[in-house]
Amino acid sequence: MKNIPVYEPMLGSAEKAYVKECLDSNWISSRGRFIGQFEGMLGQVTGSADAVAVCNGTVALHLALLSLGIGPGDEVIVPTFTYIASVNAIAYVGATPVFVDSLTDSWQIDPSAVERAITPRTRAIMAVHLYGQPSDMLQLMAIAERNDIFVVEDCAEAIGSKIGEKSVGTFGHIGTLSFFGNKTITTGEGGALIGVHPEYLTAARKLRGQGLAGDREYWHDVVGYNYRMTNICAAIGVGQLENFDYILSKKRKIAEQYRSQIDSKYAKLHWEIGGTTNSFWMCTISVNDGGSRDGLREFLKSRGIETRPGFYPAHMMPMYARFSSGHYPVACELAAKAVNLPSSPLLSEDDVAYVADMVNKFFG
Repeated sequence: MKNIPVYEPMLGSAEKAYVKECLDSNWISSRGRFIGQFEGMLGQVTGSADAVAVCNGTVALHLALLSLGIGPGDEVIVPTFTYIASVNAIAYVGATPVFVDSLTDSWQIDPSAVERAITPRTRAIMAVHLYGQPSDMLQLMAIAERNDIFVVEDCAEAIGSKIGEKSVGTFGHIGTLSFFGNKTITTGEGGALIGVHPEYLTAARKLRGQGLAGDREYWHDVVGYNYRMTNICAAIGVGQLENFDYILSKKRKIAEQYRSQIDSKYAKLHWEIGGTTNSFWMCTISVNDGGSRDGLREFLKSRGIETRPGFYPAHMMPMYARFSSGHYPVACELAAKAVNLPSSPLLSEDDVAYVADMVNKFFG
């Protein structure tokens, strides 16, 4: 029987060589040549003014909010259909998450719902580019400018995604990335902050390193955090980014194959819309009959195919239920119908064809 995991990173000889260099040189912690090189490469591929590498994507979100001065008494509007880290970061700074629904076509945060949710306490919108599909940043930025509020872009799943020719993470006031082992680009564990506003990235860089003042050794003038990335992780990231274009193109081919081979009578692949480029971190289908989702997953598991369900809406989580202010029908429907299919760039055409055939077989 086949064994097809939902994701595996593509690691090659460059990553091994660079990690060996770290070990041979003893530069294994948060200093070493690969940190700056990785940050520079991230800036180039995203069009960011700078990049601040950190130890994971969740702390990147935490630093993003801190860098904007968001804290207790503030409200941050966030889609309820997201990974829990988006909301946890809001809780970390003592702010209040305000949940809104998503759009049926893009699966992203609904700008009209955002506008309705704004109050005098609203300080920021968190746009989460879920599963690699960009949110409608043009509308969100217009709303933010009219109301004088910040926009944080959670691009954990969306490095390589674009609106027109512009990368996500460079529309809002600050953006964040994740490099967990199942992300398009991985460092094992890792994250980064990006954007086109250097002042917020400078603030994040300071907070990342224990609040070091910079002009005096071991002098710290703000409460900071130890959120630094290691040189070993950055070395892996450099090797990954050297192969970035190939990884993106391979993932697009996988998505296109799924789209052409899975019968739309049964399920539809989450696809890009309106001049956007989806990086297809996860190739995700929405089954037409929500009641069949779990049965499909069990069927695929019995055929050696690993899948994941869509994220539970955050307002359903016990620690955040008190912030729920109504119904979120689109988010709940998407969560109940979504299935992440195997999406690794290591997949062969035969692997993808097998997965698609098994999806069709279950329904047919």
